[in-house]
Amino acid sequence: MKNPPALEQLIDSLRCLPGVGPKSAQRMAYYLLQRDRNGAGALASALETALEVVDHCKLCNTFSEQPICPLCAADNRDKNLLCVIEMPTDLLMLENTHAYTGMYFVLMGRLSPLDGIGPKEIHLDKLIKRAQDGIVNEVILATNYTVEGEATAHYISELFKARGIKTSRIARGMPMGGEIEYVDSGTLAQAMMERRNVV
Repeated sequence: MKNPPALEQLIDSLRCLPGVGPKSAQRMAYYLLQRDRNGAGALASALETALEVVDHCKLCNTFSEQPICPLCAADNRDKNLLCVIEMPTDLLMLENTHAYTGMYFVLMGRLSPLDGIGPKEIHLDKLIKRAQDGIVNEVILATNYTVEGEATAHYISELFKARGIKTSRIARGMPMGGEIEYVDSGTLAQAMMERRNVV
């Protein structure tokens, strides 16, 4: 016996979510229709609204309901610094530290040729234009320390080196509150290599 066509369409649509396979999508669809129709309606409405009103900030490329997001429009940000990050979640994490007051550029991903993600998909043309606006003095690469994140940082640094743009990379090493006996050897080795003088 087959599901009704509308239910099959819902199941197929839910499969677009990361990590959701056929069985998970089927469970979600059944749950929404059987147990939480109000939640399903709210989800549908929220998705429809988000698709209509949320776009990308023209300067930093993060999600925004205005052409220029509130962070880019703020007068108290240091316009000379441009921090390049992978995702909007990274922007939120950096903002929560209260340690950075410059501007951002969100790649919305990272280079991953095996997944078909190249320079165009992570908006590198837009980043280069932004970094060469005559205001930015330094680009800080804050991509993740994964294979793809490292490859992305290296690729961007080579692009900027060829254009004479000062580029730096966030440090890595021992986590705050970390104990040496519990830290992996790669992190510990990096912490030793990136040690600095005590003032």
